[in-house]
Amino acid sequence: MVGQPRAYEALTLGFRAKEIGFNIFAAGPPGTGKTTITTDFLAKIAKSMPTPPDWCYVHNFEDEYQPNTLKCPAGMGKELKEDMKELIQAARISIRQLFDGEDYVAKREEMNRKVNTKRQDVIARMSQAAREEGFVLQLTTLGITLVPVVKGRQLTEDEFLALSKDAQDKLARQREALREKLQPLMHEIRELEVTARDEIVEFDRDVALYAIDHLMSNLLQKYKPHEEITQFLQNIQTHIADDLDKFRGHQNEKKQDEEATVDENAFRVYEVNVVVDNSDVKGAPVCVEANPTYDNVLGRIEKESQFGTLTTDFTLIRGGSMHRANDGFLVLRAELLLRDFTVYDSIKRALKSGQIRIEDLPQRIGYASVRTISPKPIPINTKVILIGDSETYHLLFAYDPEFRELFKVKADFDSVMERTDTNIRSYAEFFAALAQKEKLKHLEASAIARLIEHSCRLSEDQEKLSTQFGLVADVVREANFYAREENSEQITSSQVEKAIEAKIYRSNLIQEKLREYIAKKIILISTDGEAIGQINGLSVLSLGDFSFGAPSRITVAVGLGKEGLIDVQREVNMSGPIHGKGVMIIAGFLASKFARDKPLTLSARVVFEQNYEGVEGDSASSTELYAILSALAGVPIKQCFAVTGSVNQKGEVQPIGGANEKIEGYFEICKARGLDGHHGVVIPQSNVRNLMLKQEVLDAVKAGKFHIYPVTTIEEGIEVLTGVPAGKPLPSGGYDSKTIFGLVDGRLREMAETAKRFQAFSS
Repeated sequence: MVGQPRAYEALTLGFRAKEIGFNIFAAGPPGTGKTTITTDFLAKIAKSMPTPPDWCYVHNFEDEYQPNTLKCPAGMGKELKEDMKELIQAARISIRQLFDGEDYVAKREEMNRKVNTKRQDVIARMSQAAREEGFVLQLTTLGITLVPVVKGRQLTEDEFLALSKDAQDKLARQREALREKLQPLMHEIRELEVTARDEIVEFDRDVALYAIDHLMSNLLQKYKPHEEITQFLQNIQTHIADDLDKFRGHQNEKKQDEEATVDENAFRVYEVNVVVDNSDVKGAPVCVEANPTYDNVLGRIEKESQFGTLTTDFTLIRGGSMHRANDGFLVLRAELLLRDFTVYDSIKRALKSGQIRIEDLPQRIGYASVRTISPKPIPINTKVILIGDSETYHLLFAYDPEFRELFKVKADFDSVMERTDTNIRSYAEFFAALAQKEKLKHLEASAIARLIEHSCRLSEDQEKLSTQFGLVADVVREANFYAREENSEQITSSQVEKAIEAKIYRSNLIQEKLREYIAKKIILISTDGEAIGQINGLSVLSLGDFSFGAPSRITVAVGLGKEGLIDVQREVNMSGPIHGKGVMIIAGFLASKFARDKPLTLSARVVFEQNYEGVEGDSASSTELYAILSALAGVPIKQCFAVTGSVNQKGEVQPIGGANEKIEGYFEICKARGLDGHHGVVIPQSNVRNLMLKQEVLDAVKAGKFHIYPVTTIEEGIEVLTGVPAGKPLPSGGYDSKTIFGLVDGRLREMAETAKRFQAFSS
């Protein structure tokens, strides 16, 4: 982890802490390698950790709508699944063969004969009792029927109805009495039938157990050390013995194709659904979820269509990346995760409860849904690492109390690091590792030196290196392309330079258009001569992947009035609050310098000429102040200069951003018009350490064709721009009349007296 000691310590704490809530948020600007560094660091730690178990879902024979979980040692889940598949296939063949065998048929017939013999004996006794009472016993599917016998002949229905009422009643009483007499014998027959049925069921069960005994014994012996698996196998064995009809398959030949499919689906209850397979995992898993949707992270319950109806079962449960990261690490992009708060909320719920439940999403969010299954939850011990920027972290920390409880570790990635020998050596090691990993050409020492300079430019600091390794790596990759084109053995500094310049060329079309407009005087920028109340300011335009400096003309018009300092941009709502603050600071400076013995009775309008997109920032506040001083003093400013820098109320020039781009932007304009040795820029002294200029600019400075003037105060800057001393306060008050401040003070005094006379005249 090059140049990230703070992030390293935070990650180490987060990874080693076992307490609840020590999940990690890796925060920092894009391009600092947060994801790569974090995942590489995780991978190293994960190798030394134990491999977590597999997790499976199996059928719940007590409640099919709540599938059971099954925990297996790593790699055993897949093995158990195959063993169960082979077991059921073998059981179907073995059971059918036994039940179709001669021994089974003979035994069943013998059992039936014994039962029938006993049954016939009881029926014979019932028939004898009926004959003695003058009736004939007939057995039907609805029970027994007693038919009266008169003169040795059974009466028909019509003959019975032809009898007198008394005769019919007498036969009915005799039949009812006989029926009661035969009830014990009927009960004996029913007991025989129940006993026979139970004996046959038990016999079939024994046969089935015998058929699968050797198959199941092997599995029970194989998985004997794993109590949860052996219990599952015993449950399967019991269920097979209790559910023989689908194994015997007597009716399958008469079924149609759809019915046969249903029968095949009936065997799913014996399958093993492996939702987490760690057979190929060495150590703890590290899962990087690139698309954190609800299904991808938290799993889903799939459905299939059968006869026009959506159905599901435990075999259609699918695990998510949070399941696969169990007892390991799950890495997520925060901005992608927060696109769906259902996912974010569910992850928090799982982390708080220590278990993850796979739910049908419509039911999870409370919408109506078809009836589905509710799998039992799986206990989890997943360390979640969110990757994002600092703004996202602060937003979650401020508005989500649960976030503070669950993500207690912030790994803050810096965009820069110190330019030390150790870090430079680490940078070189990074280039070597990149070349080895991506099979690029290695870099010459001069190429590495040029990349170090480029890194300092990215950091905008001579004493810092950028940790945005992605941007630097892209330069190496492009330089490798040019090295291959030129058949170089190694990447040279010229190829690195070519890659840097080519990237700029692909993105600087707008910059070239702007230069063209300035060259054709469509945009008015003066680079020679002198002008009162007019100055060249420097700004930075950003196009996303490319930023460049652009000069703009700032003018000031001063007159008598009470409005004070007027920001034209602000008056028409074309400036932001920071620029407005800068203008008010200028007013404060003028008041502190020149309004101690008189009121400021002026109207000074400040405007960025030919600006149609608005102004924001205070980096031009010193520039505006120089123009105001020039306009009040009546002293011209040399137009060969351009200025940047903010100012405070005490007149101290403060640092700004984009110093390199601003200087180079003005240099390009001057170069196009011809460098004459007078052109230059005025920058804050505190920005000197930020200068990492192009070699072309450095060469021009060394040759005296272009100048850079660092200043610490407004006094220094105005002297460079006008060639006139700024002036120091006199013991008697005021300033020397031949200085800038003296001229400004005199002008303001005249304006105050004029305003006083005008007011007196008006009254």
